[in-house]
Amino acid sequence: MPTPFRVEHDFLGEKQIPGHAYWGVHTARAVENFPISGTAISAMPDLIRAFGFVKKAAARANVDLDALDPKLAQAIMAACDQLVAGEHHGEFVVDVIQGGAGTSTNMNANEVIANLALEQLGFEKGRYDLLHPNDHVNASQSTNDVYPTAVRLALWLGIDGLLESMAILRRGFEAKADEFKAVLKIGRTQLQDAVPMTLGQEFSTYAVMIEEDEARLREARALIQEVNLGATAIGTGINAPYGYADLACKFLAEESGIPVVKAKNLVEATQDTGAFVQLSGVLKRVATKLSKTCNDLRLLSSGPQAGFGDIKLPPRQAGSSIMPGKVNPVIPEVMNQVAFEVIGNDITVTMASEAGQLQLNAFEPIMGWSLFKSITHLSSACRTLQTNCVAGIEANHALLARRVRESVTLVTALNPIIGYEKAALIAKTAIATGAPIDEVAQSLGILTREQIDALLVPEKLTEPLRRES
Repeated sequence: MPTPFRVEHDFLGEKQIPGHAYWGVHTARAVENFPISGTAISAMPDLIRAFGFVKKAAARANVDLDALDPKLAQAIMAACDQLVAGEHHGEFVVDVIQGGAGTSTNMNANEVIANLALEQLGFEKGRYDLLHPNDHVNASQSTNDVYPTAVRLALWLGIDGLLESMAILRRGFEAKADEFKAVLKIGRTQLQDAVPMTLGQEFSTYAVMIEEDEARLREARALIQEVNLGATAIGTGINAPYGYADLACKFLAEESGIPVVKAKNLVEATQDTGAFVQLSGVLKRVATKLSKTCNDLRLLSSGPQAGFGDIKLPPRQAGSSIMPGKVNPVIPEVMNQVAFEVIGNDITVTMASEAGQLQLNAFEPIMGWSLFKSITHLSSACRTLQTNCVAGIEANHALLARRVRESVTLVTALNPIIGYEKAALIAKTAIATGAPIDEVAQSLGILTREQIDALLVPEKLTEPLRRES
């Protein structure tokens, strides 16, 4: 029968490790030291997959450069393949918030991979005299190049998913813009009536805003493709064989399918977290604009009797425990709240980046966790906004048509013909009397019925004026 415990040691002493665990003594100490969030790094599957890619690329480079026994390397690479395939992620038990610049995460990965590799070779867990987490799995590496490289790969993978979610939402708004292209309504500025537009024009702006942010996100993703793998401790490449950095980065691109490139200056790349700040800023931009869009949806659907009522959102759940029949805009509200979180995460990333000192930034774990949350939650929010809200939005056709007919703002179209002063008089009189502007303009003797009918065609008020040549 397998023993319930095994004894492992580090330079601080011995420690009992559960016999079933693939992690070891360094991981155990980290679990004790960082009972912070209650969330383990297993909550970031892309990060664990990224470690699989990084450690496999390192093993390949080490074999090619005669820095690692091929038999051990094969076992290590097989273990890495298991992580990439999504296996054993539950063995990554260190808290997402940790001191040590990510050393605990790197050691968690080293120990899991080492013990998986030992099993591949037919040995028991913990036989580090045969295959060691540091000497073999971590050969030619340090936390300071492995961890930021893995974080960048994980973020790249996450961004890919977010871009897909944003595209789904954008296409949803584009479909609604096409559906509503002939629906006239009154626009609003500063929450006051403005000039006519179509509901399709209004919805097309939401699609365009997302499209612009997809482009900005791709630009930010390109910045995190530059990695410092091979820099080891501070960027000088100490303890790595000559040519290792170039080879490891080449193999990493091959293994991951991500177009990573070696940083031009590894000393700079080891301490600079500007790409994380840039990405966080773009995520904040995405969140801010999506939140603004959801503010619009909540306003436009307010009612059903005493609000704007331009559109109807699909009812998703009962909105009140006391008011029967009340339905709230819960899907836009959840996007708002995700946006607030992303904006807060951006502050965290900013402060963590600023706090770096000399050749290393010790606070990359909180940067990675903050960015991971922002990307993951935005992606989920985009999908639920499309599926549970945008796809089912309806126009309040009757109400919008009545408002266009009755709107005093149509008088704006008369400015080029009769001048601002006369147009203002018509508007003032119409508001005071409640009469439509066409009747007011005629009663004041400013325009004839024929002139009014030719000018006040709402469909002509939603695009630039075309004058006869």
